[in-house]
Parts: sequence; structure tokens; C-alpha cells
Amino acid sequence: MVGDMTYANQYRSTGGKGVPCFSCSFPDAPIRESYQPRWDGWGRFMEPITSKIPLMVIEGNHEIEPQGHGGEVTFASYLARFAVPSEESGSYTKFYYSFNAGGIHFIMLGAYVDYNRTGAQYSWLEKDLQRVDRRVTPWVVAAWHPPWYNSYSSHYQEFECMRQEMEDLLYRHRVDIVFSGHVHAYERMNRVFNYILDPCGPVYITIGDGGNIEKIDIDHADDPGKCPSPGDNHPEFGGVCHQNFTSGPAKGKFCWDRQPEWSAYRESSFGHGILEVVNSTYALWTWHRNQDTYGENSVGDQIYIVRQPDKCLLQTTSASSLNCPAGRCPSAMSISGAHRAVISGQLFWKVLAIMCVVLICTVEAHAYQHS
Repeated sequence: MVGDMTYANQYRSTGGKGVPCFSCSFPDAPIRESYQPRWDGWGRFMEPITSKIPLMVIEGNHEIEPQGHGGEVTFASYLARFAVPSEESGSYTKFYYSFNAGGIHFIMLGAYVDYNRTGAQYSWLEKDLQRVDRRVTPWVVAAWHPPWYNSYSSHYQEFECMRQEMEDLLYRHRVDIVFSGHVHAYERMNRVFNYILDPCGPVYITIGDGGNIEKIDIDHADDPGKCPSPGDNHPEFGGVCHQNFTSGPAKGKFCWDRQPEWSAYRESSFGHGILEVVNSTYALWTWHRNQDTYGENSVGDQIYIVRQPDKCLLQTTSASSLNCPAGRCPSAMSISGAHRAVISGQLFWKVLAIMCVVLICTVEAHAYQHS
């Protein structure tokens, strides 16, 4: 799993060096995100990877690419250049779709198109979740660009509106894992629902640390003086729904004064992750820093994610009153960062071998505007 890994106008095949932003100095220059030779160059640069590894993508903020006098044309390059199974999944749009791979039903959602409960995406998502056959794909993994759960100052509570609209639906259908990017760092959450630890909630993972010219995000919202003011982080789409916490140690506050209890592990390093489905109960998630050496058995973070559907039942009504009873639902089993588990006699579905999911800013042509 890789997110936020390149900017089309900043990287070249020789040396990976950036180039100056010449168009920034000329008001009449083509908008960098809509300058098509940059997209062509990015495609050629990525070809050694994309020609060998099937790629599934989802749009990020740098794909909005407003064109026209009023910016009425958006996502033109993303829609023209990438093929996704939209018809097969019944969405008939590249903004959101689903597919099966390696014992997993993947759901790719769009954060920059309508996600309200009255909209087409929500209606499609509800039907898609209802069609999942857990006998065929016992695992359900969702992915979209901006994280809902994020303890970094960057993009803090930026897409709270989307969370408030969609989280209940994902929770009721027991989505197992959620991947996002946007924040240029790594963070893995404990199982959580509505900011409360919940053993039936998904494991949220931010993997926006693929590497880019904007450097790594290092400030946490709970660091002294680093809590954003409500309204600081405005999304490119949707409203602003920032809110103070209503329970727990941060009740009545906009930020925690320590690492939130729902944040299990966070690190400001560039890297990538590998998800290995062992069977219908266990999946092994491993995050590697870019500087880690595979031969030395080195990992940055590793965890077994455990499913127990007999404890966390699928629900068909609102999740507000359906939290799992205490002690009856599973939690993820942490493994020390230096330990890699091997379960003999089990079939490992190595998802990375089949697919590389670029979660965020698939072709980030705009290198100087903070994502």
C-alpha cells in the first residue's frame, strides 16, 4: 500500500531531483495541474512499476484540476487516464468503485464528490456493502484520500463532515480496515467508532508517507502550541464540521493534550505497507520505513488484525446503540516492531503482489500547494 508518493512536475527518472516551479512566476502560464505534458511525463516515469503491478487508484485533492474560466471542469485528467472497474461494481463512475482481490472486498470512496446520505455515492455504497459475500471475501477494506482519524496537525479534522455522514454505515457493515493518505506521515489507529475505542470498529491506517516534495508531517495536534484552531483546515470539497470531543480525557476540547487513546502508533517517516491475508480470521499488516532493509528482518510497525464475526455481528440499523458488549468483540493483536510472525501451513494472500493501491494524490501535478 502506497499513498502520496509522487508529484508529476517534481520527479525525474535520473536522480529523483525536483525541478523549479517556473509556472509559479507567470500568472498567464498554464495551470500546473492541468498542463497535460506533466501528466504524460508522470505516466512514463511510473511505467516500470505500472507495467508490472496492477494499479488501483482513487482521486485526491491534486486531481481536482479545475479548468475553464470558472473552474467548472474538474478531474479531467484523472477521468481520462485511469481505468477502474466502475461498471463491474455498479457505480458507473471512476470517483468510487469496488473490486475483489486476495480474499478482500475493496471499496474505493471519493472524498471530493458528494458523500451525503442523500447522494448517489452513499446509495451505491449501501448497496455494495449489502452485496458482499463474506464466504468469498471475508475481509472488507475501504480506502479514500483524507483520513477521518488523524492526530497530526496537518489536515486535522479536515473531513469531519464525511466521517459524520458515512462512518455509521461502514461500522454497521463491519468494515475491517480503512486506508487513507493526505497526511504525509504514518499512523495506525486502535479500533474506533465515533472517537471512542470500540472493538467492533475498523482499524484506520494513514499511509500518506510515500514521499514527495512537501516533506514529512511532524507536528501533532497534541504537541504544545500545535493544536489547530477550529476552522483552520478547510477541505477542498464539502463543508466544515469541526467539533470538540464529547467524551473521554479530551472532553470539551478540540485537541488532546497527549497522544489520543485511539492513536496506536504514529511516526514521521516515509514508507509503505504490506497487507497479507492469512485466512478469514487473521491478516498481517506490516509497515516499512523506506530506509528499512528487508534482509535484516526490519519493520517499522506490525500488527495482526483479527476478525471475529460471531462477536461483532452485521447490523442493519443505526450503529448509535449497537456498540459491541464489553469483552465480546475482538481487538487487534499488536506485535513488537522487530518481530515478524510466520504462520506455517496457512495460505498467505499477498495483496501487494497482486495490487498496489495509490490512495492519495495519484498524480500530484501541483507540488507547491500544500495538500
